[in-house]
Amino acid sequence: MTKVRTTLTIDPEVLRAVKVRAARLGKGDSDVIEEALRRDLGLDLLDRLWAATDLDEDAALMLAVEAQHRTRG
Repeated sequence: MTKVRTTLTIDPEVLRAVKVRAARLGKGDSDVIEEALRRDLGLDLLDRLWAATDLDEDAALMLAVEAQHRTRG
């Protein structure tokens, strides 16, 4: 996966917690921050769902459209 460099302003206490967690896990700060963002945004759930299904992209799209039509009433 391609990564993009960015700058963010963060509370020093939060950054300290990130650094502690990263050291405990043997990971980089950016990995810990990205994992937390993925969890908070629900992206890890989507990744797990896609990994657990045997639907191809077209079948998944058809299922999503069908669900959308049902909810519109």
